[in-house]
Amino acid sequence: MAEVGFKKWIITFTVITASLLELIDTTIVNVAIPQIQGNLGATLEDIAWLSTGYAVANVIILPMSGWLGSRFGRKNYFLTSIIVFTLVSFLCGNATSLNELILFRILQGLAGGGLISTAQAILIETWPREDVGIATALFGLGAVVGPTVGPTIGGYILEIADWPWIFYVNIPVGILAAYCTITFIRETPKDGKGKPVDWYGIGLLAIAVGSLQTLLEKGESEDWFSTPYITALAVAAVFGLILFIWREASTDHPIVNLRIMKKRSFSIGMFTSFILGFGLYGSVFVFPVFAQNLLGFTPLQTGKLFIAGGICTISMMPFIGIMLKKGVPAQFMATGGMFLFFVFCWMLSKSTLASGTGDFFWPLVIRGFGMALLFVPLTTLAMQDLKGAEIGQGSGLNNMSRQLGGSFGIAALTTLIHVRAGFHRSNLLTNINEYNPSFTQKLNGLIGNFMSKGASYLDAKLMAMKAIEGSVIKQTMLLTYNDAYWVAGLIMLFSIPLLYLQKFKKNANIVTDAH
Repeated sequence: MAEVGFKKWIITFTVITASLLELIDTTIVNVAIPQIQGNLGATLEDIAWLSTGYAVANVIILPMSGWLGSRFGRKNYFLTSIIVFTLVSFLCGNATSLNELILFRILQGLAGGGLISTAQAILIETWPREDVGIATALFGLGAVVGPTVGPTIGGYILEIADWPWIFYVNIPVGILAAYCTITFIRETPKDGKGKPVDWYGIGLLAIAVGSLQTLLEKGESEDWFSTPYITALAVAAVFGLILFIWREASTDHPIVNLRIMKKRSFSIGMFTSFILGFGLYGSVFVFPVFAQNLLGFTPLQTGKLFIAGGICTISMMPFIGIMLKKGVPAQFMATGGMFLFFVFCWMLSKSTLASGTGDFFWPLVIRGFGMALLFVPLTTLAMQDLKGAEIGQGSGLNNMSRQLGGSFGIAALTTLIHVRAGFHRSNLLTNINEYNPSFTQKLNGLIGNFMSKGASYLDAKLMAMKAIEGSVIKQTMLLTYNDAYWVAGLIMLFSIPLLYLQKFKKNANIVTDAH
């Protein structure tokens, strides 16, 4: 039964607030890594597990969230996830060693994975059926803006406080969300209570998805299959997935209902959600690295650049819900979103070493509009044929697909940057020879400049060659990042035809999810 008036809005506020806890924490830690590294005396490779452990735990629990909510009651599971997340946030801030912090981050990921899909199911039960599109659009604000503003919030916190406060800020928010959950959200039946637990399915899911996520997170830094444990993870992911699918298809009480994959709109929708994750998380990863490492922006400057795009997304989301309710086909809006994302990538691919913060305002604004047009329509298309118990299962799978898409995007773009850097460097070095007039003119000019400052000819020549090497490195990385933007944009553009393989629906009275 839908709620009305104040109670409807307070429950909406509650689930969005709780979801933001998890969504912001996916990226807020990234800006604090150097400070945590120095404080705990950790290597960069070891401290990367703060993000890897969180992501692996998160993606393992997502497809199970529907089953857990059914077995223990949706309100109970949601409340437990909030309490555990809040408690573990306190423990993260008080960690005295890297191993402790990684363990608590893994627990954070497990609790956070239970918030998103469960929150969406609660929201759907709260709003009238005819207003679900608007409710989902409101909920989608956090889903898009959360990962984007995480680094900005982290940058502001680190300007005035130490790194533990990026975890402590979760505590008052978590307490408020828990209180509102206890007070306003209704109990739900425990449909799965008393049914046997598919322990084999849980184990195989953890092996398959956990191995795959770890592979994607660590593959590039470990030089992929030249490292034995990365190869072992790949084998575990493949065989674990095969055995998991066999187990879930053959048991009477699966933890993940794979039969919903027979619905065409959902199976195609999972792939388009994967593409969305690729673009959303891939661009959030590549742009800050490009801006800070190549252009010399500070983390706070980089974070501020995303604010305008976030405001555009926030402004557009309610209108997206209204348009869905009025019958505007989700395919049309998603097409516009994919095209705008391509334009954003195309504009960034024109960046130069002289680009400043003002050059990125409009591209990021366009990205903000594009993401608003993508998030809710894509999820709407994916979930439109699901009913009853299928909703929770589909929500978890769709969220997992988006999360894995983000991991694939980061891994693929990182590898592309590595490979293309060698290619562009080789091309640029062909111009560094005495037969190239431009090179000799540049070299002689630098030598003369250094000699005018008192250096000998040999020292001046050595300094000139080092300066040219620095220019080659910068130009190489610029061309490489531009390639990464092109690839991300083209993948989104070429995915547009998939939208029209899903059925058109004239209204938005369907169930959607966001993450």
